[in-house]
Amino acid sequence: MMIFSTMMLISMLSVILMILAYMISKKTFSDREKNSPFECGFDPKSSARMPFSLHFFLIAVIFLIFDVEITLLLPLIMIIQNCNLIEFYIISIVFVIILLGGLYHEWNQGALNWSK
Repeated sequence: MMIFSTMMLISMLSVILMILAYMISKKTFSDREKNSPFECGFDPKSSARMPFSLHFFLIAVIFLIFDVEITLLLPLIMIIQNCNLIEFYIISIVFVIILLGGLYHEWNQGALNWSK
């Protein structure tokens, strides 16, 4: 019963705080003039928003994923002192196989081809 009453108290407090924050927050109105870029008082010659390459974004995300996985691979050198050599090789080989499987999947899907 104590847990239920604590959960109800926390829920009511969070709802009250959300309603209070909504009521006292600054209201912003979208205005075409406020959202348009400012170029010394003149109308802009072209769109200020540059088109973004989705393929470049995917390459960057793949790079970050593999970069994090490499940082997970580096502590394996410290593990070699604390575990059996056979266990170390099994862990290392499984981890590298998972990395190579992910690389093969991305390559097979064509995510690494820059020009399409």
